[in-house]
This record gives sequence, C-alpha cells and structure tokens, in this order.
Amino acid sequence: MPAQRPTRIHLYLVVWLFVLSAISFVDRTNISIAGLQLSQEFNLGNQKLGWLASAFLLGYASFQIPAGALAVRFGPRRVISFGVAVWAVCNVLTALLPSGFSKAIVLLIAVRCALGLAEAVIYPSANQFVARWVPQKERGFVNGLIFAGVGAGSGFAPPLFTWIILTHGWRAAFWFDAALGVLGGLVWWIISRDRPQDHPAVNEAERRAIEEGLSAYATNTASAAHVEEEKIAWRALFSRRDLPALMLAYFSFGYTAWIFFSWFYIYMAQARGLNLKTSAQFSMMPFFCMTVFCLGGGSVSDLLTRKVGLRAGRCWLAFVAMLITSLFLVLGSHVSQPFAAAVLLALGAGCLYFAQSSFWSVSTDLAGHNSGVFSATVNMSGQIGGALTASLTPWLALHFDWKMAFNVAAALVLLGALSWLLVRPERPIEV
Repeated sequence: MPAQRPTRIHLYLVVWLFVLSAISFVDRTNISIAGLQLSQEFNLGNQKLGWLASAFLLGYASFQIPAGALAVRFGPRRVISFGVAVWAVCNVLTALLPSGFSKAIVLLIAVRCALGLAEAVIYPSANQFVARWVPQKERGFVNGLIFAGVGAGSGFAPPLFTWIILTHGWRAAFWFDAALGVLGGLVWWIISRDRPQDHPAVNEAERRAIEEGLSAYATNTASAAHVEEEKIAWRALFSRRDLPALMLAYFSFGYTAWIFFSWFYIYMAQARGLNLKTSAQFSMMPFFCMTVFCLGGGSVSDLLTRKVGLRAGRCWLAFVAMLITSLFLVLGSHVSQPFAAAVLLALGAGCLYFAQSSFWSVSTDLAGHNSGVFSATVNMSGQIGGALTASLTPWLALHFDWKMAFNVAAALVLLGALSWLLVRPERPIEV
C-alpha cells in the first residue's frame, strides 16, 4: 500500500491568517486615508489626527500581553474570531458618528483605542497558531506570508478608499471595513481549529509531519508533546536578555513602519505637492514593497536557517535588512524629485519588512508553547514605537521638516539593527 500523502490544511489556514492580517491593516490605515475629510468635517488638523493614531496604538500596545495570555489559554480560534467581531463593531461606530458633533475627537479617540485593544489579539494568536501547527523549517516563510498581509492590506487601502470616499463619502469606507471584518472572522471560525489533532480535515500523515517538525528542535522540558500548554513560564520568559533586545529592535521597527501607515499618504500630498489621486497611487509603493520583501525575507530566513543555522537565518538577516533600511530612509527623504523619493522610501519600507518574519519566527524558536506571550511582549514595544511616531512625526515636520522626521527614524532603525546582535535563538528558553 502506498504511503498516505499528507494534507496541507496548516498552509490553508496560514493563507486565511494572511487575509485577516490584511483586513487588520485595512482597518488601521483607513483613518489616514479618510483623515483629510474627517479633518475638514470635524476641524481636526494633523496633530489631532496623530492623536487618533496614537490612541489606537496605545490601546493595541497595552493589551498585547493579555492578548498573548488569552491566546495561550483559550486558543487562536476563539480569540481571533472574537477580536475580529469587535473590529467590525468599531468601524460601525465610526461610520455612525453624527456630522457637526462638537465632541467628535473624544469619541473618535475612544473608538480607535477600542479598535486597538481588539486588534491586539491578531498577531500573538497567529504566533500561537504557528507554535502549534507549523514545523520550525517552515516558520520563516509562514510568518512572512502572514505579515505580507500588512503590506497587502495597507497597499490595497489607499486607492480603494480614495475611490470610495470620493464617490460615496468617508463613512462608506468604514461600512466597507465592517463588512470585511464580519466575513473574515466568520470564515476563520468555520475553518480553523486550535490544534492539528482537533481538525477533521487533517489526515494522519499531516498530523505526524507537524508533530515531528515541532519536536525536532525541542529541548529539555520544552518538548511539544509533553508540555502543559496552558501554563505560562513567566519567570523564564522575562529573565532572557533576548527579550529586551528584541523589544528595542521592534520599537524601532514599529516607529518606522507607522510613518508609512499613518503619514506617508499625507506626506506625499503635503510635503511633495501631489494631488490626492497621485498621492494615493504613490502611497501604494511602500506597501507593495512590504508585501514582496516580507515574503522574500521569510523564505530567505528559512533557507539560511537550514544551510547556516538559526542565528544567521533570524538575527543576521534582520541586522543587515535594518541597516539597509536606515540608508534608504535618509536617501529617500533628501532627494528632491517626488517619484525618486517615493521609490527610495518604498525600498526602505521593503527592507524593513524583509526583517519582519525574523521577529516572529525567533519568538517561536525561543519560547515554544509560550510564544503567544513572548511575541506579544515584543509586539507591545513595536506599537509603543508606533504610537510615538504617530504624534511625534507631525511635530517634527512642523517644527523642523519632514527630513528630520525620517532622519530620526533612520537613527532608531540603526539602533534596532545593533540590538539583533544580542539575540541567541539557538538557545531556547528552558521551562
């Protein structure tokens, strides 16, 4: 009898995590696309728009560790499904905001903070899914695919929302987002399970391949088959020097990434003098690069890990990618021609996301079944960086210029690159 051919259910589920990742970033960036209309209707201005981005990110950052703990305790299926449902509710509340309301900024801040709290569950839960479902040799590519949704969703948003807003008004964009959230969350609830052995479509060959891939690199009491998954090894997690190093690196990553999510569309319109349609077209470029480079970085990470070792595949790759990012940020912000600036800055965004998979793969490599909490802690620092840039970037642009805003980001990315030299993924956490 021929050997049973393994099913590929874990990859199908990863593809849907890519979709949910894209939806989450459509939700995050919609406020920047609708920002000019919101500002006119409610008399906000760039500084208050920055408050909205900061409110989202502070909510997102503050709930990272609880979100990771929830993912460990209740599993990615339930936690993601509930979170996506709340995203939809927040978009509905934004669309229902009455015109002329004098306290609009207060309600908008509250809703964006709530959206941040709800979206905090997506990546810690996805990382918990990877820890339970994905063999280590595939984690670079898988994380690259999941986070390619960042670029896909963010790149999809500017032209689509610009068209929706110009033809149907800014509220229609938020109704559209709400519908996407309902559909995305419902499909995830139907097709996903928390563990391979719980999924009726996973055959014995795939289940065995996953178990062998998870246990091949396990050491000591971290063996995947024998750990009580609901227990969180808090002391072991927070005693590792890898954690503060990764937090600093991801702080710089988040600070830089959110310049593109929050301000690139407005930067091209205001600082580079482009009309809204052209600005929307140029604003797609960084997110296209993020998508392509994120997939490439994940694949290269897996290749280097197999050929050279974990440290080269995760740490050295991220170190080099972030060094190059810093260079592109300086060059792109100083050239005079708008198209050249867009291309160079887009390449900087792409190189930044070449390192994205390393952050999440190394969290799983180090923390195993505790990766939901470990990665959430790292992600929290990235969102704090994003919250800082959301308000600091317009201040720097106003009191200095946009070149200074990108120079600060370049310096932080350089510091983040150096932090990777302290990370040792070949020495997993002992629990």
